[in-house]
Amino acid sequence: MDLALSALVWILQDEERADRLLALTGLDADGIRSRVTDPALMEAVLGYLAGHEPDLIACAKMLDVPPVALVLARERLAQ
Repeated sequence: MDLALSALVWILQDEERADRLLALTGLDADGIRSRVTDPALMEAVLGYLAGHEPDLIACAKMLDVPPVALVLARERLAQ
C-alpha cells in the first residue's frame, strides 16, 4: 500500500497526470482524500500507471523501484 500511495503522490504532482487520473477514474480530489486508504483506490492508481507505460517507467524511476514492482503491487492489492 505504501508503494501505491507514493505513486499517487507522484501522479498528483503533475497537473496533466492528475487530470488524466481523475478523468479516467471518475474521482475528484475529495474522493481521493476520503479513500486514500482504500485498497481498491490504490489498485486503480497502479492500474492507471500500468495502462500508460511512459508514466509507469517514469514513476518507477522516481520511486527508485523497477516498473514490475508497481505492477506486482497492483496484483497484490487485487487479491
